[in-house]
Amino acid sequence: MPEVVLQTFELTKRYGPLTAVDGLSLEVFQGEVFGLLGPNGAGKTTSINMMCGLLKPDAGEVRLHGKPIDAAGVEARRRVGVCPQEVVLWERLTCLEQLQFIGEMYGMSRSDARGSGERLLEALDLEEKRRQQARYLSGGMKRRLNLALALVHDPEVVVLDEPEAGLDPQSRVRVREYIQSLARRKTVILTTHNMDEAERLADRVAIIDRGALLVVDTPEQLKRRLGAGDVVEVFLQDMQGDLDLARERLGGLIQELSLDSSRRMLRLRLLNAVKHLAAILDILGEAGFEVGEVNLRANTLEDVFIQLTGRSLRE
Repeated sequence: MPEVVLQTFELTKRYGPLTAVDGLSLEVFQGEVFGLLGPNGAGKTTSINMMCGLLKPDAGEVRLHGKPIDAAGVEARRRVGVCPQEVVLWERLTCLEQLQFIGEMYGMSRSDARGSGERLLEALDLEEKRRQQARYLSGGMKRRLNLALALVHDPEVVVLDEPEAGLDPQSRVRVREYIQSLARRKTVILTTHNMDEAERLADRVAIIDRGALLVVDTPEQLKRRLGAGDVVEVFLQDMQGDLDLARERLGGLIQELSLDSSRRMLRLRLLNAVKHLAAILDILGEAGFEVGEVNLRANTLEDVFIQLTGRSLRE
């Protein structure tokens, strides 16, 4: 059984009548990449701020190696590195000066902080910008420098809040590869809206909504447990068919049938979709649907996420 590094017990935070985090209990293991997923306003950032000791909960507690993080104080926070969603830099300091400054703030000697900063700049393809002020960096470079600032003091736990937000494809791949290189050497907690990112990077994911934990498991187990099966997307030439009749005749074959009117698309979920595809199309034809393009794909983490949190937009 892997060692538990960080635990939350009934973690709760309220802002007036709004409960941002509602009794969150989690365990994060040594050396894993742990994804914290949820729609906008689900409580992800509030949760990680409490996990890092940056925000005091109204109830519950966070433990690092079994010790309450409040009791451990500054020493505990030194073992955690945080890369916030918003880029936080000093515009007139060079890349290396920023890393050296943050390292010294964490109690490192000047030479150690400088050496760590040099290594991180090289690892994140910023070595040529070491003497350039932050105000002259591109958005992707600033994001990578922000990540380096969270790592300069060699923390045991790294918390990344939307680490790929706003990145171009090349920078996204570079950051993703670097996060993967941290796995096993460090414990990584990341929040993201990008389900593909979570599926590629995370050993386990927790999905929260409206401050409450819905599920926690590996991406593969979640895909098997929730909405298991292939997804068939059938695009329609018109909307004249009888949906109730199609649902009745397909009942024993499929697990789910939904209509996306805005896209003129039927979405079906079932096991062994290829085997049953001809029968499905025949039944849809009998129900009066004129079928156009048909797409078939395996179940994804995004399908699980949408099934749990719904399709409505969040502000």
